[in-house]
Amino acid sequence: MGNFFNIILHQPMFNGLVFLYKYVAFEDLGVAIILLTVIIRLILYPLFYHSFKNQTLMQKIQPEIQRIQHDHKNDREKQSQALLALYKQHQVNPFSGFFLILIQLPILIVLYRLFLEGLTTESFSNLYHFLTPPTEVHNISLGLIDLKARSIVIVVLSAILQYWQGKLSLPKRSGSHSDESPTAKMARNMIFIGPVLSIVILINLPAAIGVYWLTSSAFSIIQQLIINKTLRKNDGGIQNKGQNDPGDARA
Repeated sequence: MGNFFNIILHQPMFNGLVFLYKYVAFEDLGVAIILLTVIIRLILYPLFYHSFKNQTLMQKIQPEIQRIQHDHKNDREKQSQALLALYKQHQVNPFSGFFLILIQLPILIVLYRLFLEGLTTESFSNLYHFLTPPTEVHNISLGLIDLKARSIVIVVLSAILQYWQGKLSLPKRSGSHSDESPTAKMARNMIFIGPVLSIVILINLPAAIGVYWLTSSAFSIIQQLIINKTLRKNDGGIQNKGQNDPGDARA
C-alpha cells in the first residue's frame, strides 16, 4: 500500500515540486510550494466547491431543520422524511463533508510529508528519468522566510485566514445575538476551532508547512467568496417560508 501511494501520489507531487522549483519559481522553494498548492487545489476544486457549498447551505437552512425537529420531535420517522425532503429541495448532502475528508486525506498526508522533508539529496531518488535535480536548494523564500525554521508570522496569518474563511461560511444575522438558536450560536463559536488548530499544529512545524497551510486557506477564502456570490445570485436557493427576515438568505 505504501508503494502504491508513493507511485500514485508522492512521486508525482515531488516531481511537480522539483519542476516548479527549477523551471517556474526561479529556484524559490516557497514560491514552488505556493504554486503546487494552488495546482492541487484547482484539481480538487469541484470537490471542495461542492462540499463548501453544502456546508454554507446547511448553515442557512438551520431554522427549517430546527422547525422540522420541533414539529416532529415525537415521530422520528416523519422527522427523517421531512429532513430528507428538505435536503432534496435545496439539493444539500449533509454527508458531503465526510466524503471530502476521506478523499483528500491521503493527498494532505503526502503534501505534509513532502513539504516537511523538502528537497534533499536523498529525496532526488524519486525523480523521473527526464528530470534532473537542481544544483542547489534554497530554503530562504523571498529573501525573508527560512522554510526549515518556525515562523510565527506565517502561523498568525494562517490563523487569521482560517477565521476569515469560517466567518464567510456563516449566514449574516438578521436579529440580535440573543435571538439566535443554540445551533446557530454553536456554529458561530465553531469558527474559532480552525484558527486555534492552525496555531497548535503549525507552531512547532517548519515554515514550509505554514506556507502550504496559508496558501490553502487563501484559496479557500476565494472559493467561499465565489460560493457566496453564487448563492446570493440565486437567492441562496433558500426560502424560509416567510418565517425569517430576507437577510437570512444573504451570505
